[in-house]
Amino acid sequence: MTAAAAVPAVSTPRRVVPAGACDTHTHVFGGPAFPAGPSPYALPNAPIEAHAAMCGTLGVTRAVLVQPTPYGRDPACLLDALARGKGRLRGVMIADGTIADTMLEAWHAAGVRALRFVEMRAPGGGGRYPGSIGVEALDALAPRLRALGWQAHLWASAAQCAEVLPGLARLGVPVVLDHLAMPERHDDPAFDSVLGHLQDGHVWVKATLCRVPRDGKGIEALRPLQDRLVARNPGRVLWGSDWPYVRMEPAPDAGAMLDLFLDWLGDPGLARRILVENPAALFDFDD
Repeated sequence: MTAAAAVPAVSTPRRVVPAGACDTHTHVFGGPAFPAGPSPYALPNAPIEAHAAMCGTLGVTRAVLVQPTPYGRDPACLLDALARGKGRLRGVMIADGTIADTMLEAWHAAGVRALRFVEMRAPGGGGRYPGSIGVEALDALAPRLRALGWQAHLWASAAQCAEVLPGLARLGVPVVLDHLAMPERHDDPAFDSVLGHLQDGHVWVKATLCRVPRDGKGIEALRPLQDRLVARNPGRVLWGSDWPYVRMEPAPDAGAMLDLFLDWLGDPGLARRILVENPAALFDFDD
C-alpha cells in the first residue's frame, strides 16, 4: 500500500524547550518525486517542508531523520532532506555489508551519522518490515561504523535487546534503542537488562512513548519507564517524537507528547541535558 496519507496536526507545546533542542526520531516521505518500495502502511504526505513546520511548532531547531523502511536502501529522499536542512538535520540510514566505503563517506559528508537495524516484525506475520536490515549485519559493519564515528540504531523488543546487547557491547559501536527499548509492560524483566546496559554507558535509549505497549492502559502507565531511564543514566537518554506516526490511529500529537515528556521530567537542567547536550554530542551537531 503506497497511497498518500495526511500528516497529523501538531499543537504548540505549553512548555518552551531550551535553545538547540533536538527531536531525535522523525521521518520524511517525499511523495511522487521519491518513489518507495512495498509498504505495509499508507505513506504520509510528509515532505521536508512539513517536517520543518513541525519542528518550528515544537520549537526544536535540530532533528534526526530516520530512514523509513519503505525506502529501503534508496537514500535519495533522506539525502535531499539533509541537504535542505543546512546543518540542522542528521540522518540514520539503512545499509548492509555490501555498501561501498565511498558511499558511506559520501553519506557522512551529507550528515548521516548512523545505520538502523530492525528486529520488530511487520503486522500480518510476514517477517521483518520490507526494506529493513537485521542486527546480524552489524558484525561485519562495525569496523566501518567505528572508523566513521557512527552509531547503530536498533528497533527491537526489550526481550530481543536483552538477547543481543551483550554481543553488541563488544563491537565498540554506540547502540541507540528506539521507542524506550519496547518493553512489553512496565515490569518487563528484559527492561531491567536494558537498564543495566544503559547504566554502563553501552547504549542510548530514546524516550519515545507512542509505540510502547500499555496493556490497554493510558499513556500515564509509561511514566515509570521514563523515570527509570532518567534515574539510571540521564546522559544516555534522548527524546524523539516519531512524527509523522505511521500505522497509528488516531495519531498522537507531537506537541502533546513533548509536553508529557517535559512534565514527567520536571527539571529544566535534565531537559537541557536530554534535549540539547546529549544529541549534540551523539550526532555531531555543530555549535
